[in-house]
Amino acid sequence: MGTGHAVLQAGTSLADFSAQQSDGDILVVYGDTPLITPETLQTMIARRHQDDQPAVVVFGFRPDDAGMYGRLVVDEDGNLNRIVEARDANEAERAVNLCNGGVVVIEGAIAFDLLAAIGNDNAKGEYYLTDIVSAAVAARRTCAVVEGNSEEIMGVDNRTALATAETIMQDRLRLAAMEAGVTLVDPNTIYLSEDTVLGVDVTIEPNVIIGAGVTIGDNVTIKGFSHIEGATIAAGAVVGPFARLRQGANLAEDSRVGNFVEVKNADIETGAKVNHLAYVGDARVGAAANIGAGTITCNYDGFNKSHTDIGAGAFIGSNTALVAPVAVGDGAIVGAGSVITDDVQADAIAITRPPLSQVAGGADRLRAKKQARKDAYANSQQGGE
Repeated sequence: MGTGHAVLQAGTSLADFSAQQSDGDILVVYGDTPLITPETLQTMIARRHQDDQPAVVVFGFRPDDAGMYGRLVVDEDGNLNRIVEARDANEAERAVNLCNGGVVVIEGAIAFDLLAAIGNDNAKGEYYLTDIVSAAVAARRTCAVVEGNSEEIMGVDNRTALATAETIMQDRLRLAAMEAGVTLVDPNTIYLSEDTVLGVDVTIEPNVIIGAGVTIGDNVTIKGFSHIEGATIAAGAVVGPFARLRQGANLAEDSRVGNFVEVKNADIETGAKVNHLAYVGDARVGAAANIGAGTITCNYDGFNKSHTDIGAGAFIGSNTALVAPVAVGDGAIVGAGSVITDDVQADAIAITRPPLSQVAGGADRLRAKKQARKDAYANSQQGGE
């Protein structure tokens, strides 16, 4: 039956808190305003504990158009006297441009006494939380306002507003990253997550998407059009362009994951290189190993995921299929085009492709045969006409 009545429902759960006459505070926030910052909330709490000890602190803002926002009416000393809903405001009150953001901090020991004093004599017949200010003033307590940015209390109640909120949040994340020493080459094309951890002197090129659970170390370069989620990238690594790092991808110092490479649940150890057109999943690529273009770890047999272990300094030739579970020892070389189904010993050379078969002069004879057939077909078509 209104916001005041809604908050009053917490009275039973917080009865002990109030009964203890605690010097703590009750902070009322809204589930549809996700952009309010911890810094703003801390400022409001700090204001509650300043020398004048206001019983209620309200978040206020000054929009370009006050419209239907509730107005905050303050006295000459800046104390908040009352909050007037727009539909209940008179002409002078509607001229006020300091508006109610909804978020409040209330002295915990008296919060529910103040809430209980709220009535519903208003245009909607509801119990407004905003009337807690009048209740506090009637009890001879001061109230205060902390002003902030209007975007912090933007309500999200449809998909359009959600997209707008996401845009605002991305701008915040980008600004924080750049201020912390990250180079965003084209900031508006780079998407971060709230939990993204970025080291110093990281460079992120255009059109990069970083999902949840990503940690990136110092001096890392993320090249354009890469997509990263649930991954850890250590100092000095280079990723992309057009790379995809999925959950559980761990790149060690100075490793390289290049264009059109996908890594999932795999450790790419120090100095290892997976530079082109490869899939590495459920695997370990040892330090300084080199994975050739077109190499895949065949980790799934339709029923189970299995592990591939590639030793330090190993070289895997292009277009190799490593059928897990399988291991390639340290320093081993696997010839291009091989299908490896058994373990390869350390420092061994493994090649599984068939021997070369040649027919001397066969190319010229084949071309002549094909041309003759083509000419014969063309002549038959002309004869039919």
